[in-house]
Amino acid sequence: MALSPTAAQRRVIDAADPVTGRLRGPQTQLAALVKRGLAFRHPRPPHDHFLTPAGHRIRDAADAPEEREAPAPATAPADGGVFAARVGGEETAPGATGPARLREVRGAWQGLLELRRMTHPDGSTDRPCAWERSHLVRAAALALEAAGHRPAGPGGEDGYRVRATPQPEAVAVHGPDGTALRGCAATLERAGWQVGEHTEPRTRARYLLASPRKV
Repeated sequence: MALSPTAAQRRVIDAADPVTGRLRGPQTQLAALVKRGLAFRHPRPPHDHFLTPAGHRIRDAADAPEEREAPAPATAPADGGVFAARVGGEETAPGATGPARLREVRGAWQGLLELRRMTHPDGSTDRPCAWERSHLVRAAALALEAAGHRPAGPGGEDGYRVRATPQPEAVAVHGPDGTALRGCAATLERAGWQVGEHTEPRTRARYLLASPRKV
């Protein structure tokens, strides 16, 4: 079982890359986080340290209640902050659109592919990694936004909406019409997700149920 970090180790965890979980800090602190099960040292050069799923949970603990009840925050503001893929339905922060946002999204997606490469034993990038499995909504939203899909606005404007479901390792993706949903399904399948289309019994609205592919 992972042990709770000290204050100094918590500062290292808090400073981890929000997407890849890559850590920077004194070697003594990094080694202590490994002993506590909160980080691991990658076997390939340059032997960087990354958060384990337990480490990610500690980093995200303060945001967990909000994530269960409301969409994730929009994105990093123009003057800096934590990147978050748009899940649809959230307010867009000032300055969080245009070329700067595109660069952030593409950089986050490339970082996620690198995390896949470094954490899968075979070095593959064609299927989700442990971070994605512990951050299903954000991971699916990043795949969609990086591929150019438009998230829904706060007033219900056309676009995708990614939401958690009661099912383990599954998210629901809602869209304005069947064509948009099929496009989202194709994107998620290319990103390594298993996708099925379903009908909501009460409203008859179509939606996607997506799960990270394991093999």
